[in-house]
Amino acid sequence: MRRFTLTDIEQAASLLREGGVLAYPTEAVFGLGCDPHDRTAFERLFALKGRPYSQGVLLIAADFLQVAPYIDLTKISAKVLEQVLASWPGPNTWIFPRSAHVPEWVAGTHAGIALRITAHAPAAALCKAFGGAVVSTSANPHGEPPARDLPTLERYFGARLDGVLDAELGGLDRPTVIRDALSGAIIRA
Repeated sequence: MRRFTLTDIEQAASLLREGGVLAYPTEAVFGLGCDPHDRTAFERLFALKGRPYSQGVLLIAADFLQVAPYIDLTKISAKVLEQVLASWPGPNTWIFPRSAHVPEWVAGTHAGIALRITAHAPAAALCKAFGGAVVSTSANPHGEPPARDLPTLERYFGARLDGVLDAELGGLDRPTVIRDALSGAIIRA
């Protein structure tokens, strides 16, 4: 597993563009990421986790321009969008009606797409260097606790993981809240 730091984040982003699966720090836990449009990388990520494809994943981004193509904006009122944007960047994940731009494998069996504009500097820097939204799912085999440190990542995945962005977590106790953008309902507290 290759280790990257914030000083060589461009190489970490290149690994994603080349079809790699990368672990990186998020607000609370390490996430596993890949290019959401690279089905082969996505399938490798799900094989690492042993997770059913039907569950789908969320995407994180550095700014709204990186997530806008994934949202069916014709189904979102200006008021709802304003409320969501007021919570970003930050530890808030929102489920939107998805656009045709969302690859079917990213959403799984879900009608919507979960998106977050992160305020966590290392994750945001990765999205900026990559030039778009990145898959974000907890770094753990399905059913195990998410990795919160490098030794746990190594134990879980070893050399099967292409790389890790070695930077600090964001300090939250647990993964971000997920809400439905249309109803405001909390999906994950």
